[in-house]
Amino acid sequence: MTNAFSAYKKQSVTTLTPGDVVVRLYQEAERQLNRASYYIPLKDYAQVNKALTKAQDVVNALRASLDMSIPISKNLDSLYEYFNREIIAANLKKDKEKVDALLPMIAELREAFAEINTMSREQMIEQEKAALAAAE
Repeated sequence: MTNAFSAYKKQSVTTLTPGDVVVRLYQEAERQLNRASYYIPLKDYAQVNKALTKAQDVVNALRASLDMSIPISKNLDSLYEYFNREIIAANLKKDKEKVDALLPMIAELREAFAEINTMSREQMIEQEKAALAAAE
């Protein structure tokens, strides 16, 4: 039974689109930040450290996946750098408020990437054209 489940998990991960992977990474970052937020008041600092370290690893994976030739990537890179600084500060001080402040930002990005992931190529091109026209 476990082998069948492991095979299913492996297949589901290998068939994800790049957009699906990004959404899953955001989900994992949220999950780890929620874990840290839960464990801080319990003073289980080993679990807090573990969760925040994993959240930081996820943010670093998102950052490493950026294509810097795409203009939005520079903005995302700055945002990911900010997330990393805040996660480190939260971990050093075991600061629940810092962790909780990151959650809505991560959720908003996850939702945006999930929406982009469902858009067709044509819709994305139209969105890009509209954004460029608005910027002129």
